[in-house]
Amino acid sequence: MDLRKLKTLIDLVSESNVSELEITEAEGKVRIVKSGGNVVQQYVPAPMQSPAPAPAGAPVAELPAPPAAAPAGHIVKSPMVGTFYRSSSPGAKAFVEVGSQVKEGETICIIEAMKILNEIEADKSGTVTRILGENGQAVEYGQPLFVIE
Repeated sequence: MDLRKLKTLIDLVSESNVSELEITEAEGKVRIVKSGGNVVQQYVPAPMQSPAPAPAGAPVAELPAPPAAAPAGHIVKSPMVGTFYRSSSPGAKAFVEVGSQVKEGETICIIEAMKILNEIEADKSGTVTRILGENGQAVEYGQPLFVIE
C-alpha cells in the first residue's frame, strides 16, 4: 500500500471521531486504531499463493526448527511497527538497562513510526532481565522488546 495513502488514512483517523478503521485491498490489509490520542497501525500483507504439492516419490524437504521457548517473565511487546530506540537521542543514556528497576508507566524505549517518536512505557513494575530489541532496528507489531520479572 502506498505510504502517502497510509499517512492520509492515519491523519483522517487522528482528526475524526472514528476510533478504528480497517481497509482490505489486493496487496494487503491495514488496520488503524486510535487509543488515547495515539494512532496505532497494523499492516498485514496479502497471503502468498501456496506452492503446488510435490509429486509422489520426490525428496521431502526438512521442516524448520521449532521456535525457541519464550523467555520467562512478563514480556513487553511492541505496540506498533517502527524503529526501536533505547534512548531519547543518539549518544544519550539508555532509558533502561538489564537489571534496571522500572515502575508501571515509566518510559523504557522509543519507537519511531512515520517520523513520530512514540514513548513506550512499562506495563508492569519489576526488574528488566532481558532486552530483546536491537537499538536502531525495525520492529514488528507484537514483537517482544523487554522481559520484566
